[in-house]
Amino acid sequence: MNPHLNQLQPYPFEKLRQLFADVTPNPAFAPISLGIGEPKHPTPAFIKQAMAEHLGGLASYPSTAGSDALRGTIAAWLARRYTLPKIDPATQVLPVNGSREALFALAQTVIDPASDALVLCPNPFYQIYEGATYLAGATPYFVNADPARNFAPDYATVPVEVWQRVRLLYLCTPGNPTGSVMTLEDWKLLFDLSDKYGFVIAADECYSEIYFKPEAPLGSLQAANLLGRADFHNLIAFSSLSKRSNVPGMRSGFVAGDAAILKKFLLYRTYQGGAMSPTVQAASIAAWNDEQHVIDNRAKYLDKFSRVTPMLQEVLDVALPDAGFYLWAGVDRYPGISDIEFARRLYAEYNVTVLPGSYLGREAHGSNPGRNRIRMALVAEADECLEAAARLVAFTRTL
Repeated sequence: MNPHLNQLQPYPFEKLRQLFADVTPNPAFAPISLGIGEPKHPTPAFIKQAMAEHLGGLASYPSTAGSDALRGTIAAWLARRYTLPKIDPATQVLPVNGSREALFALAQTVIDPASDALVLCPNPFYQIYEGATYLAGATPYFVNADPARNFAPDYATVPVEVWQRVRLLYLCTPGNPTGSVMTLEDWKLLFDLSDKYGFVIAADECYSEIYFKPEAPLGSLQAANLLGRADFHNLIAFSSLSKRSNVPGMRSGFVAGDAAILKKFLLYRTYQGGAMSPTVQAASIAAWNDEQHVIDNRAKYLDKFSRVTPMLQEVLDVALPDAGFYLWAGVDRYPGISDIEFARRLYAEYNVTVLPGSYLGREAHGSNPGRNRIRMALVAEADECLEAAARLVAFTRTL
């Protein structure tokens, strides 16, 4: 067996299942889960119709590179969304079966397993970054979220001797679980460091279309273009339809950026077998070509967050995030109860599931930045989220 498999930690939801294994929730309450970030808004009818109309594609082997039509559609969306003057659909775009598998596969492509490589990861983080690192034969180095920086990692704190060994840097903007968004100044620092030390930047942007300010979050390709890096050197952006279009089961996303890296990534994926079904490609074209359903979806999230956040601010350390569909709330005003015990008791007494923040982080530099925080995914319809918030408020009154 691959010995690196022994380095993998249980997924947060497996830890949550074990935490609740011997708990019988209060039967007076119907179950409500804010634990898993799975979109629950209805899939737009036109996307389902596009898939139904192209079932004939199931009779064909798909190309790993995807169709010219899909790559062209994605390139056009990128140009519109991020005001990019030019992006080559033939060399700078590649469809993938959701951003998750692509985030994992990129590490296997860009890391030399014979090297003493480090991979920088935010902390807390999406656990795929860590697993991809270990299975590529590298070691993760965690950069803790800084509450003083709106929970963004402070890359200026990373020592020179660490940067010298970094071969890949994962980041998530808007962040999971914190909702923080990278600024242009943040990007300039990372691009300068990448140029100096030669590492690849993997920008996970799957939450980019759910935001609460008038301006859309800055994207990595957009930042590169603004800073005169139109070739996107050593930069790969990842995006997905799962959150944007409420189709998590369709497994459709893309990577875009440095053409030289994508050429090698395509070679890797040709062997890996990561090709998207022609039927899914057709539905994806329909989804990327339409913005009205995205605007409507965003409005539903804004409505939920604007109603739920003030309720929870009375009892938790929480604020409206820059973007994304999570609330990242502190519970440390209640001494003597950890984030893990908070989640366990809330489930037992009120049948509401939240994810302990420490499950999303690692002990690094003397602390786990997820400790004494909880992540709440406001993915259900508004009434259910409001009911969960009311129960959570009632629960805190007992502490």
